[in-house]
Amino acid sequence: MSLTGHRSSSVDPAIRTTFRSRAIAFSRYWLPVLLWAAAIFTGSSDTLSSNNTSRFLEPVIRWVLPRLSAEAIDAVMIVVRKGGHLTEYAILSMLCWRAVRQPVRGDARTWSWREAAISLTMATVYAASDEFHQRFVPSRTASPWDVLVDACGAAIGLALIWSLRRTGSRT
Repeated sequence: MSLTGHRSSSVDPAIRTTFRSRAIAFSRYWLPVLLWAAAIFTGSSDTLSSNNTSRFLEPVIRWVLPRLSAEAIDAVMIVVRKGGHLTEYAILSMLCWRAVRQPVRGDARTWSWREAAISLTMATVYAASDEFHQRFVPSRTASPWDVLVDACGAAIGLALIWSLRRTGSRT
């Protein structure tokens, strides 16, 4: 107790400040990674299986391109789904890169291939774990090819950051 009758904190103010700054850094850099990973995990459930997404994709494709054959519609749906894989893992790798690098406004540090490799590895390992998860979802099938597509998406996301940084834009 302090002289005023209130319980005094035994935690050093420097430790509280460090904890607070780490919590802010976590929420700014790592929380988006975790939230995006959770969105991907949710999408790997039955809800976004090909059986369920075909119910709305096929009518839209038929409306936009009414003369397509059934085989062509199937091909378009595969391209749309794989495009989704590329996009979601491009975003994941970009978020991982941002969390690993923790850039600040006007960050003048040069591109780090090590940070990019860590980010690519993180996204690819998550892709493999996501495919493993799909083995246990009855309406889904696990495929090593999807891991490859996801890894390519992750590489595309990092290439986009690299390209933007080379042209003078800061990420």
